[in-house]
Amino acid sequence: MDTGASEVAHDFRPFFRVYKDGRVEKYKLIDHVRPVPAGLDPATGIETKDVVVSPETGVSARIFARTAGGGGGGPDRKLPLLVHYHGGGFCAGSPFDSTSNGFLSAMVTQANVVAISIDYRLAPENPLPIAYEDSFAALKWIAGHSDGSGPEPWLNQYADLGRVFIVGESAGANIGQYVAVRAGVAGIRVKGMLVVHPFFGGKETDEMYKFMCPTSSGLDDDPKLNPAVDPDLPKMACEKVLVCVAEKDWLRNRGVKYYEALCGSGWEGKAELVEAKEEAHCFHLFTKSERAEQLIKKMVDFITMD
Repeated sequence: MDTGASEVAHDFRPFFRVYKDGRVEKYKLIDHVRPVPAGLDPATGIETKDVVVSPETGVSARIFARTAGGGGGGPDRKLPLLVHYHGGGFCAGSPFDSTSNGFLSAMVTQANVVAISIDYRLAPENPLPIAYEDSFAALKWIAGHSDGSGPEPWLNQYADLGRVFIVGESAGANIGQYVAVRAGVAGIRVKGMLVVHPFFGGKETDEMYKFMCPTSSGLDDDPKLNPAVDPDLPKMACEKVLVCVAEKDWLRNRGVKYYEALCGSGWEGKAELVEAKEEAHCFHLFTKSERAEQLIKKMVDFITMD
């Protein structure tokens, strides 16, 4: 009898487990998260559109804009572009679910921006660093619209590619910071970055990350897990960075360490650290509260104020 189909080799709760025959079974992280179709939301006036970033890899994205009545900008009034990388442990999450749509709709409305969320390929089916490669390739695709003649009309019409902001939460914050550094090396301009409740590595081996990324040690000698050891960190493209942590988040200290490493790296931009008291990981995505509103407002202010 083949027991490989039923015996668990690795159990990486709450994300996925791996059976001895190699089959991967993902857990449902949050019951109330649901898919959201693209289209016009009459309640917010925000229209969404799904686009293909790379036909070769199948990577796509969702654009958020207020297209009615010129609210999304136009040739004479283009708006800042917010590039979003979703969280989910590199193996879950989507631009097309209610979590991403709720957050980005709030940012589009309150910060008066156009937003695009990248549907990078998920691990472990697509081993890391594929998610990083997809995400940077997407930023380069976006940058191809800088002269207003790129392949996506909404970006040409509505987005100011001279005012690009990157935002990511959890694993998406990790990806976003990687992309920002690579952008700096490549000479791609990024105005600012919001690093929200970021995932980075610690002193002990991260077995789940190591499983998803076979080329990684899973330790803090990996620049993707510990940007402090990345010699290109001072070249980060951003002019300014907002690092957000939460007091009851188990990743809090790693976010603080990242902020300190960035400030001490020789990078010439301006960094700010903000902490949400009495709150846990990514609370602002799943709860409506005064502290969630305060965090969103802080992010909005970071984008709108020079």
